Amino acid sequence: MRVLFTDASLKLIGCAALGLMLVSCSSNRPAQQSNNNVVRAKPGLDINRAHKDGAPWWDVDVSKIPDATPTVHTGNYKANPYTVLGKTYFPIQDSRNYRAEGTASWYGTKFHGQNTANGEVYDLYGMSAAHKTLPLPAYVKVTNLDNHRSVILRVNDRGPFYSDRIIDLSYAAAKKLGYAETGTARVRVEGIDPKQWWAQRGQPAPMVLDQPQVAQTQALSASTGTVEQWTPPPQQHAAAVVPVQIASNSGMASNGLYLQVGAFANPDAAELLRSKLSGMVSAPVFISSIVRNQQTLHRVRMGPINSQGEAQQMQDSVRLANLGQPKVVTAD
Repeated sequence: MRVLFTDASLKLIGCAALGLMLVSCSSNRPAQQSNNNVVRAKPGLDINRAHKDGAPWWDVDVSKIPDATPTVHTGNYKANPYTVLGKTYFPIQDSRNYRAEGTASWYGTKFHGQNTANGEVYDLYGMSAAHKTLPLPAYVKVTNLDNHRSVILRVNDRGPFYSDRIIDLSYAAAKKLGYAETGTARVRVEGIDPKQWWAQRGQPAPMVLDQPQVAQTQALSASTGTVEQWTPPPQQHAAAVVPVQIASNSGMASNGLYLQVGAFANPDAAELLRSKLSGMVSAPVFISSIVRNQQTLHRVRMGPINSQGEAQQMQDSVRLANLGQPKVVTAD
């Protein structure tokens, strides 16, 4: 039987077809991803930590960074009770038999170059970690339970005080374990006895003498709390640490202002930051290397700067570019 269509019926059919096409297009269009669904690194919340943290733009091959080397500590451990966010923690006195499984997170650029809980300098490329109750310093083996990768770390900081996470790793350690991009991982944490660790390798354990002072640079903020004696970590970077030959170092003027943007144990990271800053500020940007308490720091500095107003403008520019928190320092 044939069906005859009037003009009115054809218009109705056309409208219906157009409606179906619109519905089809909207259903096939990918749903817009909200910012809340974006996977980001979620560092642990420390007493001084904000939520804005992340990976460095001056990335390096972390596979070339060796694990921390367990070293016998000869001074006092930092294991006093402390209170954070209204909760009191009671650190254990011996980490050798410690073992726990849970969630690990990591922290990065926002705290790079700042003092840790026991006064060491946090290096996001170092093989270190933060823990709520292990004595400081301590050495642990951390294993990613999903891919079975392991690293040996030096625990020198407190945290994380967020959710159910049991340990906060440096960026490099998290990347070596394969979870820097996802933010967290299921891990096993095992305490290490340095003497036993070296005995298994048929060698005597190296010992580092006490250091009466905390390693600091003028651009590093003071650590909260009383810092007991600590053992500086052995060099943990594959890149050889050599004096940086910068012409500005030897001829640095005694007058004028200087801004320090960062202090790095890794010379490659310092050079990358220097090159980035050189393209955005008018003042000279240079690297000043020092050795303090057996640790070499490569300090990225800008100056001399003629006025406080110019220094403030440069500080604002660097902060807006998310390249650091420049601080005024003296020429040394």
